[in-house]
Amino acid sequence: MAAPMKPGSITPRTLILRLLLLSAVIAAVAFASAQATAKPADDVPSASQIQPGDLVQAMKATGAQKPVVLYVGPKAFFLQAHIPGAENIGPVAKPEGMEKLRARAASLPKDGSVVIYCGCCPWDHCPNIRPAFAELKKAGFAKVRVLYLATSFGADWADKGLPVAKGE
Repeated sequence: MAAPMKPGSITPRTLILRLLLLSAVIAAVAFASAQATAKPADDVPSASQIQPGDLVQAMKATGAQKPVVLYVGPKAFFLQAHIPGAENIGPVAKPEGMEKLRARAASLPKDGSVVIYCGCCPWDHCPNIRPAFAELKKAGFAKVRVLYLATSFGADWADKGLPVAKGE
């Protein structure tokens, strides 16, 4: 027969359960903290975003006012459908895409209007937009804007009847 427990004493089983609970809480806090920092610190400010309808209007401009439009997502999506006149840079989340962006940026005037877009996935999860924006800002582009596509290029551009080109 087991000896009676003194009031306030902890059994080994209770101690183990408490330690497991404490470990779970610590792991949950660490995970939540990692998730909070996973979002890039160089997020795109709303002043640097452009809405689809506004981009359509801007593309009707002539001369230096007309923006250079760069697609920074996967080539397969570009071939399927893209903004007419957009240049395919490729996914800048990959080193070769980032190098292509840098090379193209080197030939553009720093005070010219540049619009980048991807639309491969929802805005909050896009691996290409934020690195491309940060790179162009770092390179000194004063008028770089990002096309805001909340869901995808298909849902937020093509399905709304905005101009689309296919292929290269």
